[in-house]
Amino acid sequence: MKSTWKGFVAYAFIGVANTLIHWQIFYVLHSGIGLSQRVSNFTAFCFAASFSFYVNALYTFENQTSVGRYLLFISFMGLLSLIVGAAGDYFELHGLLTLVIFSGVSLVCGFLFSRLVVFREGDR
Repeated sequence: MKSTWKGFVAYAFIGVANTLIHWQIFYVLHSGIGLSQRVSNFTAFCFAASFSFYVNALYTFENQTSVGRYLLFISFMGLLSLIVGAAGDYFELHGLLTLVIFSGVSLVCGFLFSRLVVFREGDR
């Protein structure tokens, strides 16, 4: 279990940059343009995830991966962003609350999915 959490601090640090990118894009799309939280959260996620996926591959997991695994990661986490955004729309949550919820969920789920599926240690 300890090796599963190896690199979590680096992942979290990169996640801060990812979060800033995500939140800024969400804000522009949702508050500035007026798109739904579902669409804004998903679109912002796609931009931020591309950044963090590349940086995490270089620094956190120090491992290359395939395009297929990248698409698997984007699909899994993108679905998660759509679900959280749709819940924000449905429950009429403030956009900031939707972002906080998604950021917390994606930190843990994204790290575990990356470590256990995308950048498996046995694949090095």
